[in-house]
Amino acid sequence: MSLTADVKAELITVRDPRPSVRIAETTALLRFSGGLHSIAGRVAVEAEVDSPNLARRVARDIAEIYGVRPEIAHIQGSGSRDGEHFAVRVVDGGETLARQTGLLDQRRRPVRGLPNRLTTGTREDLAAIWRGAFLGAGSLSEPGRSASLEVACPTGEAGMAIVGAAGRIGISAKAREVRGVPRVVIREAEGIRGMLQAIGAVNVAAEWDQMRQRREVRAGVNRLVNFDDANLRRSAQAAVAACARVERALEILGEDVPEHLREAGALRLAHRDASLDELGHHAEPPLTKDAVAGRIRRLLAMADKRAEQDGIPGTQAAVPVGAE
Repeated sequence: MSLTADVKAELITVRDPRPSVRIAETTALLRFSGGLHSIAGRVAVEAEVDSPNLARRVARDIAEIYGVRPEIAHIQGSGSRDGEHFAVRVVDGGETLARQTGLLDQRRRPVRGLPNRLTTGTREDLAAIWRGAFLGAGSLSEPGRSASLEVACPTGEAGMAIVGAAGRIGISAKAREVRGVPRVVIREAEGIRGMLQAIGAVNVAAEWDQMRQRREVRAGVNRLVNFDDANLRRSAQAAVAACARVERALEILGEDVPEHLREAGALRLAHRDASLDELGHHAEPPLTKDAVAGRIRRLLAMADKRAEQDGIPGTQAAVPVGAE
């Protein structure tokens, strides 16, 4: 089951008995899942939803709140719309229901947004608006770089209405248009979790947040591994360059190498991957890493000076390409 389906399954079980909350949720659901239609010259109110449980819930709420009995029709998916869908439809008494829910104004004109009395209601009413909007046209993606909680909107005005409702709850949402369809999007992880909790999807909110934390930990581990790999590559390149320069220095100086410098160079070539500290432990008698580093540095400097005097390539010329 997808996260979107999980959220809707949990929201269907949310039952707030307060009349204003139930009205806010039902009105938003009708607005975002269908709205008004004209059938045989009569105004019909219709909600198109994607599960039989949600269809039965919407029909029950309409009957209990407004005293009209909707019909439920099964719609087979076609074209760009996958899966089964269910239409909850009110034809007899549709115009009265449209006026009661605020989908029609007093002059019988369709309302493009949401009724003012809903968007200026209590925090519970505002959360119910978002619950209805999500049940009607919402989606939730998995946590990650492109994580989002989205609601597809029938009009730009309806989108701005729920942007304002989210703001009054304390959550930042943004309206945008994707391929001609207005959408409202919440992208910040804290905002997504907060909205899920506010509308009643508490279990999915906890699951989503755990997924987010696991991914962040994995990403952190991957960054550390990549960092370590980069350090190992740099160390290996430095070792190759150092050994190549020491070999060239011994070649340039030949028999003229002072014995203590020759020993330091030989240690470097015998233990190519060892640190300076480890080279010092291999010396007889043992040396500090500063002593080893100083001797190798003098060996290279002596060889480079001789190469400059003789007009031949110095120690740096021996370093392979890519190991500089």
